[in-house]
Amino acid sequence: MTVRTTRRVFLSAATMMAAALVATACGSPQDTASGGGDGAAPVRVGLVYSQSGALASYGKQYIEGFRAGLDFATRGTGKVGDRAIEVTEVDDAGDPAKAVSAAKDLIGKGTKIIAGSTSSGVALQVAPIAAQNKVLFVSGPAATDAVTGANRYTFRSGRQSYQDVVTAKSFIGDPTGKKVVVFAQDGAFGDANEAAVKAVIGGAGATVSSVRAPASATEFTPFASQISAAKPDLLFVAWAGTTAPAMWQTLDQQGVLSATTVVTGLDIRASWPTFGAAGAKISFLSHWFDGAADTEAAKAAKAKIPGGTLDLFHPDGFAAAQMVVRAVEQGGDDVDKMIAGLEGWSFEGVKGPMTIRAEDHALLQPMFQAKLAGSGSAYTATTQKSLTGDETAPPVGQMKG
Repeated sequence: MTVRTTRRVFLSAATMMAAALVATACGSPQDTASGGGDGAAPVRVGLVYSQSGALASYGKQYIEGFRAGLDFATRGTGKVGDRAIEVTEVDDAGDPAKAVSAAKDLIGKGTKIIAGSTSSGVALQVAPIAAQNKVLFVSGPAATDAVTGANRYTFRSGRQSYQDVVTAKSFIGDPTGKKVVVFAQDGAFGDANEAAVKAVIGGAGATVSSVRAPASATEFTPFASQISAAKPDLLFVAWAGTTAPAMWQTLDQQGVLSATTVVTGLDIRASWPTFGAAGAKISFLSHWFDGAADTEAAKAAKAKIPGGTLDLFHPDGFAAAQMVVRAVEQGGDDVDKMIAGLEGWSFEGVKGPMTIRAEDHALLQPMFQAKLAGSGSAYTATTQKSLTGDETAPPVGQMKG
């Protein structure tokens, strides 16, 4: 008889990291699935992610998605064959040093599969640890492009920044000869977004310039005037923080939202009211929102997610569990066979058809154009267009190690 056990192991959780598209969330360690039963040794999986810190809300969605995905992929058994999947969760609080320490500890205890990484900074530090110790690493919501092709041991269960920006490009068709303005905060977050737009949309023939503002800015009229004067065909907005409502209100009042195509990323549902009345005038690129696609995996996830409403990073956790189960099915405890079983694998995730590109481990997946409607705290998102994994595929990169 299989005995299910659930145990918690808490690490210290320091709060750090500014929110960014490329950041992650963390959480406290605990075992989610059962220990070994019927005499078969369990498969140990370590989830190192944000249960606390700036991106804890992202981490919460990730782990809820993982649990639902594990149930789906194992048909409710929590096992691969006669071996239980024993999951230990560790809170990295978005701190790369904590994540590295946790990963090393788990590996030292015999864990062959590490997953999680809500934060890009965390993912980029854990990936080399996986390669050094020859264990499988499945990064989570961390969006930095650098995770793709980091090494042969590193995979990802979420999207990457390139896929976001290609989705933004889809709103203006052929970019050749068009003017694009990036409106972003000063600092690393704005730098990363501006660089991505220049590489992807500028590289396709558009002229890309930027209007940058201090993250502490509270008066946005001068920046709205600069944007209007540039007369862009596309305005790409990358903004995070509590000043977002005032920023969007000013762009709306100054006529920017009516004068051009304005694109930004659709964040978690809790952020939707920050757009206010401006929300209906914005075009959103979307990784995922509840109802973006109607797949069997999405239905299964909704049945297991607390509250029954999916959010931005539920698909990342769900896909991570599917990948873990696939790796164990194909490789058992042999990491080389796990890697071979994942490379080139196509499966249906919450979002739709997913393919792990063998050459660099990019996760090819659908992306979405979305519109927002509503007022107050009640908003709904609808899909305007779905882009296939091939349409949003990043360039094939060379495996670095």
